[in-house]
Amino acid sequence: MAKVIQGGKKGKGIKLGVVVSKFNDFITSKLLDGCLEELSKNGVKKSDVIVVWVPGAWEIPIVALQLAKKKNIHGVICLGAVIRGETSHFDFVARGACEGIQEIALSTGKPAILGVLTTDTIDQAYKRSGKNNNKGHDAAIAAIEMVDALKKLKKI
Repeated sequence: MAKVIQGGKKGKGIKLGVVVSKFNDFITSKLLDGCLEELSKNGVKKSDVIVVWVPGAWEIPIVALQLAKKKNIHGVICLGAVIRGETSHFDFVARGACEGIQEIALSTGKPAILGVLTTDTIDQAYKRSGKNNNKGHDAAIAAIEMVDALKKLKKI
């Protein structure tokens, strides 16, 4: 029988960094609220979470990397909202943020959770940051599960 490893949703003892973009804060503040609510609901203490606000999604990776390099941080959650405009700026910012976040996970071996919305419209962003469908919640759960899964992998 194959050994199956899956991360659980118990956040007790997990220490996380959360990096949030100030740009489009009418969306990102809702993502952060959802994230913090879900972390607390799953046993992560408020005192075990460090929240850092950055100017925009482009700046998320550098701060997330600094947090991920800290020994007492188990993973980072990256929250932002890149909403398509009239120019190709959207493509550069969205791609740079996403690739930067992925590189953090690969280079540090710690979870770097992509909670950056990339939407065509403000309405789409609102729908993904509301009460019933908040991607901040999803990012929090992903972080807890990934920290736990990686901890279990170290034991085999």
